[in-house]
Amino acid sequence: MDAATPSPPTGSPLFSRIRLAVPSDVPHIHKLLHQMAAFENHSHVCSTTESDLSAHLFTSPPFQSVTTFILEVSTKPFPEDSPHNSNANYIPVVRMLNSEHPVDDPDGEIFKSEDENVVVAGFVLFFPNFPSYTGRPGFFLEAFFVRKCYRRKGFGKMLLSAVAKQAVKMDYCEVFWLVKNWNVNAMRFYEDMGAQTVERKIYTLTGDALQLHQNDD
Repeated sequence: MDAATPSPPTGSPLFSRIRLAVPSDVPHIHKLLHQMAAFENHSHVCSTTESDLSAHLFTSPPFQSVTTFILEVSTKPFPEDSPHNSNANYIPVVRMLNSEHPVDDPDGEIFKSEDENVVVAGFVLFFPNFPSYTGRPGFFLEAFFVRKCYRRKGFGKMLLSAVAKQAVKMDYCEVFWLVKNWNVNAMRFYEDMGAQTVERKIYTLTGDALQLHQNDD
């Protein structure tokens, strides 16, 4: 090969896109939530249905209430005529990386997206909160998940960065989330991104304990 000729790219190209979820994404969000619950050993309490998600995820404008970013991947460039390229509320984030080996995606068929050759690889679900000590809104990150075969490729950082960038754009003061005590890899990942721990104990009032208060004066 001539010295002036550039070397061909190595590895397998993998294109990624982060975009706003739409109602047709509900089946994928539902499956991702249940995979996340299994990963966190919470399958026994995960009762979310597609009907629940359809009823609550798209009732308000994006970023004003519950909002979901979808992570998609493809071995080919995303089609220019994709309807997901023209959302007025959010410009999709598109990247390309060279993976050392092709990704073996055992669930690729059930996570096929609307665009050809595109699969859903992860998501993040978040909504506004109000840290009272700052007097300014922030985002609370409720669910954050990348499917196993797409981890350690920078996609988690892309998703979290997309939420953080939106927070900055809206002049919000923080992005806040919880992590399991045993998930050391996640803690290390978050700290590498500059996140700090906050000493708090989390309580929840749910199920029968919640219903006991329905007649309180």
